[in-house]
Amino acid sequence: MPGDFAEVFRGERVLITGGLGFIGSNLARRLVELGAEVLLVDSLIPEYGGNLYNIRDIRDRVQVNISDVRDEHSLKYLVKGKSYLFNLAGQTSHMDSMTDPYTDIEINSVAQLHILEACRKSNPSIKILFASTRQIYGRPQYLPVDESHPLNPVDINGVNKLAGERFHLLYHDVYGIRCSILRLTNTIGPRMRVKDARQTFLGVWIKLLLEGKPFEVWDGDQLRDFTYVDDVIDAFLLLASDGNADGRVFNLGGRETVTLHELADLLVELNGEGEYLVKEFPSDRKRIDIGDFYADFTLIKETLGWEPRISLREALRRTLDYYREHLPHYL
Repeated sequence: MPGDFAEVFRGERVLITGGLGFIGSNLARRLVELGAEVLLVDSLIPEYGGNLYNIRDIRDRVQVNISDVRDEHSLKYLVKGKSYLFNLAGQTSHMDSMTDPYTDIEINSVAQLHILEACRKSNPSIKILFASTRQIYGRPQYLPVDESHPLNPVDINGVNKLAGERFHLLYHDVYGIRCSILRLTNTIGPRMRVKDARQTFLGVWIKLLLEGKPFEVWDGDQLRDFTYVDDVIDAFLLLASDGNADGRVFNLGGRETVTLHELADLLVELNGEGEYLVKEFPSDRKRIDIGDFYADFTLIKETLGWEPRISLREALRRTLDYYREHLPHYL
């Protein structure tokens, strides 16, 4: 992976929204190792994945501010003096976005304007890295999905994440605030949410598997790709450190494409035991399901030199190992 990240981030002041969550806490750990001064902002709202246990080993090496990105007044203070903002806070559940659309628009759309306005007024030289989602593409018209694919989200969450993207690009183009965007697809690894499917279905599979209970596979022929969290962090650090990423959007993706059947079989094999049940897709979820999906990450590979390093097998093995030891803290 190109770039000497320690040279870039040593001594820099970094803000991570959603910093106690899955990706945020793993990113914080890497930035601390690189010598950055890290401030984590998280609301710790139970539905959104923040967990103080995620930073138990670096708690004395980071600052934590329990705050909500919807609070525009605190944001003005929090962004001051920071060199980088990794904007990871968000409502991730597609079903929650349909049952409570107003909260989703507050967090994934309106709050993004609060963040950008705070930066424009209090720290226009900051660089922002925004976490977006494959969900904004909707049901693929072709595979693999590249960045030129039409954007046609199938749920409220996707619509609001798309708005968040557009706000960031607009502030880059109009106000010169440096922003880069990653569209993530099925990020997996230690510290992901496993007590429900608000973040990823795989978390629920792992929880049930380790509890000795069968898990459900819906429509097992669907195709998916996955990225390990360490690879995602590499991508964010590359975006932050390379000016060629400013004002641009990049897909992430995995090297391997698997059916959900194959994924379930591999998970059971790695665990050494377990079983799953194949069931029809629930009708309420089917209406907003995107079907087969895997991403084309050629653009970020050619522009920044990123490509996934961790195989799916190794990613699942590391994740299972983590939750065998720490599962009670995530229930």
